[in-house]
Amino acid sequence: MYWLVGGLIIVVMMGVLAVADSMPSVSSLVDTINLSVLALILVMMSLALIMLSRLYTPATPAVQSTPFSSQTSSQSPVIELSITKRLLLLVRHIVVVILAAGLIGVSALQALVSHQQAESSKITAPLRVQALVTIEGISDSVLDAAADTGYRQVAVITHLSPLVSELTPQDLDNITASHLTDVQSHTNKNSLSIKSNSINLDTLHTDRHRILLSAYPQSSRRPDTAKQFANLSQLKPGETRWMSLALSPLAMAEQATSSPSGFDSYRWLRGRHIDGVARVLVTATQPVSTADTDLLVASSSLSHLSRVRTYIDRGRWQLRQHFYQGWHVLTGDEQQAKAVTLSLLTGDRSLISRDTKELYQLAGISHLLAISGTHVLFLAIVLAGAAVMIVNQLYPALYRYVPRWQVRWWVMIGAAFVYALFTGFDVPAARTAWMLFAIGLMRLSLLPVSTMRVLLALAVLMAWCDPYVLWQAGYWLSFVAVALLLKYEDRSHHPHTLASTQTNTPSSYQNEAGGRLWLRQRWGVAKRVFKLQFWLFIALLPITLLLFGKASLWGLIINMFAIGLFGWVIVPLNLLAGLIYLLSPTLADGLWSFVTAIILSLHQLIDWLTTLPALSAAWLYTPINMAIVLMMVLVILPWLLPRGFISRGLALPPLVLLMMTVYANQQSLMAVPTLYLLPTGDQYISASVLQYPMTDDSGESGEDEVSWLFLADHRPIDAPTMPSRLTAEALSATVAQQLGSLSIKRLHGVVVQSSSADLSQRQINDDPPKSLEASTSELLPLTVLQLSQHLPTYQYWQAGRIDRWPALQAAYQVTHPAAAKSSISAQRCEEGKTWQSANNKLSITAMTGWRQIEDASVWDCTIAIDLSGIKGSRMPIQVLRYNAAAPLKSSAASVQALLDRLATQPSDSSSPQRHTPPERIILNADSHARVWQLWSLMCTDERATSAQSSWIGHSTSSVTADVLERQRVGVVITHDDKILPAALPLETRDTSMASP
Repeated sequence: MYWLVGGLIIVVMMGVLAVADSMPSVSSLVDTINLSVLALILVMMSLALIMLSRLYTPATPAVQSTPFSSQTSSQSPVIELSITKRLLLLVRHIVVVILAAGLIGVSALQALVSHQQAESSKITAPLRVQALVTIEGISDSVLDAAADTGYRQVAVITHLSPLVSELTPQDLDNITASHLTDVQSHTNKNSLSIKSNSINLDTLHTDRHRILLSAYPQSSRRPDTAKQFANLSQLKPGETRWMSLALSPLAMAEQATSSPSGFDSYRWLRGRHIDGVARVLVTATQPVSTADTDLLVASSSLSHLSRVRTYIDRGRWQLRQHFYQGWHVLTGDEQQAKAVTLSLLTGDRSLISRDTKELYQLAGISHLLAISGTHVLFLAIVLAGAAVMIVNQLYPALYRYVPRWQVRWWVMIGAAFVYALFTGFDVPAARTAWMLFAIGLMRLSLLPVSTMRVLLALAVLMAWCDPYVLWQAGYWLSFVAVALLLKYEDRSHHPHTLASTQTNTPSSYQNEAGGRLWLRQRWGVAKRVFKLQFWLFIALLPITLLLFGKASLWGLIINMFAIGLFGWVIVPLNLLAGLIYLLSPTLADGLWSFVTAIILSLHQLIDWLTTLPALSAAWLYTPINMAIVLMMVLVILPWLLPRGFISRGLALPPLVLLMMTVYANQQSLMAVPTLYLLPTGDQYISASVLQYPMTDDSGESGEDEVSWLFLADHRPIDAPTMPSRLTAEALSATVAQQLGSLSIKRLHGVVVQSSSADLSQRQINDDPPKSLEASTSELLPLTVLQLSQHLPTYQYWQAGRIDRWPALQAAYQVTHPAAAKSSISAQRCEEGKTWQSANNKLSITAMTGWRQIEDASVWDCTIAIDLSGIKGSRMPIQVLRYNAAAPLKSSAASVQALLDRLATQPSDSSSPQRHTPPERIILNADSHARVWQLWSLMCTDERATSAQSSWIGHSTSSVTADVLERQRVGVVITHDDKILPAALPLETRDTSMASP
């Protein structure tokens, strides 16, 4: 019952959070119910339930009988007593059921009230405001123009006022000075004159919102603003400044809506209690003093713990500043080794680059970057041991009043909680601190409670304190991993008999036997470590695939030595250096340099391993849902239960069902011709992939399907737009993950529909920077170059001129030696170029692109995908918008359906076997109006006169209605999901379609 009630509480709370958005808001719940009181009620109900379940456990009465005992009326009191016990037992069961149901119901209420209180404080509409901003904690990233990284910081904003005109830093400084004067004089009657605005402090909104600030180097166009943005990373935790901000709701922010990798940023932000996002426009140069800040933003919600947390965060910030000294003098590899050292010490990942995170993910050791229970437990044990040594030397009489284990326990608890707060109090660190506290209480109270039950109780308590913790991946991975470790230890625990056998060995054979025993023990340890890693990898695989959509197969091997290296060398030395830093920073720097050198060598080793050909298929991509997770749990369940409880042969049926389900899901992705529109994170950069199953035995190279990838940059040439913030590394990694989730293992062709000026005009440097920071023009060619290293690619079509492609490829191979083993040649994508499938049912044709003309605006290559064959036998291509979180649930793309101009055309229904004109999908990529103007003058496409076409492009396209009519376009789909202006005169209507 204990496990049933605990599991139901977590499941019900997750269900409430999942459907809470669709439930009507009840303002009385938010106003009248206190979450702290509700949590206290839950704790009291759970304690009553535990006590009642343990109270009055009936025992079987001992009846002494003899062979000649008779059944007389003297047994009637026993029968009456038995009836009384049964009645009491029934009443107890009824009360237990009522308490359990109430506990589950109140838990659901706790989740609902928490969600509605969060909804009541969220930002509901975009707004430009001036506000008083208080920095909370340390920033998630550091603004660095050289590394092209932005500034992200959680902050609390108060005293909001609509921004009616643009402010300057001097204006905000005037507000700061005048406001401080008003606070000191305890009056709010003075007005602040800012340009033509007259803002009275009485009209300021006193709403309090927790937001995520952001600023990027590209956003700072003016020199004075750029200087301010460069100083944003210098803001300390607890510091308060006036800023002008552009607020956005979570649902409308780019961080929450654009998710090429399937990362649910809305839940991630909600899990951190973020009410909205804000882009920094201007900041004041002068902060509000601490004394006045306390008067200005004092709130009843601020407690002594919050103030202590601020002081701890300032210590973390100062330690980051210490590590950041001389940062730009170091090489990129040295910077990342130092960044990982800081992350292992304080949990601060702000200096870790995307490449380093991807390296750890590929190696399957990204969990080592987080502050885990090992870090907290090691520091607690070291400090507790030191405290006991000091007491032994200075005041051993203390043990007369307090047992030695209690002294050690209190020190461990204090150290665990302080270090957990110092590292941000994430779930793994918090879990370890609370487990130490709970296990000590169990020992003090002498209650026979297992560690697994303590773990479940902590999981439920953390969910009660903060229901949004159920949306954090760290919560599930942390508790599930610890539960699996505890279960593994219970299974593998057995007495060792080797020592006893050694004592009985004659002395003449002890040396020889001792050597063999040592080897056997080392071999046993190695097998035990491998079995533990294999156990954890298999058991955590379902939840890893469910949370992240992929898993690194090489994590099973690399974790074998990486966990030992981190747990026994890097982490202890790092924590020791942190303790020495409090006494001698110079000595600590020397030890940190040694740790950084170890991490740098580890990075180089992993980087070399990832370049091996065997690691090219290191990722496991499998579309997964809760049904597959349930089947995986049923497979693992016989090994989780005690040996002999149920037969392990019962795992075979769910295992077979699991294999059949996974195979069916993989085949369903290749059963129907499909064109997936892939999100890229840039509204102008489009990516789409065509999956076409071969319907006969004439497949190319013996393959069952044909896959083509199409890339384009839709930025208009004659209109100003912001340059892309994407990098070739990020885009290629995103596309590779998306293709892997669609079970695409090779590409028959890649088409870059946008021309690249760098491939025709500029000399490629033979020794570019190692970061290979591509311009917008060469972004897509470099993406193809890097993508071809992960997936075999047979053809590469490039729009425009490709004279410099060999030089670009050679320069890339210089900085990436592993890429020298494979190269890809570029072909010109120009008007008339055609590819035909082996079964003659699919053709890909270039409709535009004239490189002979000395005008880059007509080089863009629009592609036509044609299907041919007998009517009724060919399968139309369905167009789906790729869902990174659930590829199997990719939905139909929203379309503009034009007037059907083919309905009046006669059809010969008497000859069903006749060949009909091919169905066509047009992938448009024009960036200037001259492309279609030239096509109208030079081209006459006879195939488009009778076949209806589907048009896929961008809303910024310069195509005309005349071109759409000539191409017989019946359906228009845009990558940015906006209306195509040229289609408006053709009697459009909004609809949705799965098979255009």
